[in-house]
Amino acid sequence: MTKFDDGGRWRNENCDQRKPFICYDDNVILIKENKTWEDALTYCIVHHHDLVTITNMDDQISVQQEAQFASTDYVWMGLHYAWSLDLWFWVSDEVVSYQNWASGEPMDDCDMSGAMETGGGYKWRKKRDLEKFNFICSK
Repeated sequence: MTKFDDGGRWRNENCDQRKPFICYDDNVILIKENKTWEDALTYCIVHHHDLVTITNMDDQISVQQEAQFASTDYVWMGLHYAWSLDLWFWVSDEVVSYQNWASGEPMDDCDMSGAMETGGGYKWRKKRDLEKFNFICSK
């Protein structure tokens, strides 16, 4: 196997040795525009697929990897609170089974949606729908 050395040049490596690797997943994309939750949802539907859904730790890590490059303290994701039904739901219709809420979150309230911190523990927080953040779309 040939690979780059530390100086950016190619070098030969033993193919029998196990090496660490990174998988690149481009199923999500960070949009560095500040939009309300509803405007972010519309943008994602028109240009990509939907606001991102997180159903497991792998999804969480994938979204965190994008969120770290945001220009806002939070990024919108496809998590919304239905006040009339008293439940949180993903816009993709996935059940909210995996959760990464910050301590004390969520306290249910109308006109709220889920946003992920863009640093620290990448915890989920409830935010007012009219706040403007970067957002992550699924492809």
